[in-house]
Amino acid sequence: MYHTIIEPRVSETDGVGHINNTTIPVWLEAGRNQIFKLFTPDDSFENWRMIILNMNVDYVSQIYFGRKVEVYTWIKRIGNSSLELYEEIHQDQKLCVKGTVTYVNYNTKQKQSERIPDEIRLELERHLYQSH
Repeated sequence: MYHTIIEPRVSETDGVGHINNTTIPVWLEAGRNQIFKLFTPDDSFENWRMIILNMNVDYVSQIYFGRKVEVYTWIKRIGNSSLELYEEIHQDQKLCVKGTVTYVNYNTKQKQSERIPDEIRLELERHLYQSH
């Protein structure tokens, strides 16, 4: 599992006092940075490999400004050229958000998906999701 801590910002808080729903996908993406680094070690968009295909988010409980949140990211499934992640956001040890996202390893120069390399596959397998 990958773990990221985020401090909610005032600008992410909406008029009813909780974190706006549009902020959540951005926080979930922040939890994927270590995975992005596996596919594009130099972080260059010229060599970027991870293309999003699908994202689903379930809002379970409200999140508030002034208290840190924790983003947990697991590998749910590894395909030939794609991978599915399972993600959760917790605040005060309470599940607030859960979701899934699917990415494909894509060669933008050749405009086609490519097999996930074995060395990346091995690292991803270390973070496989085991249902609780």
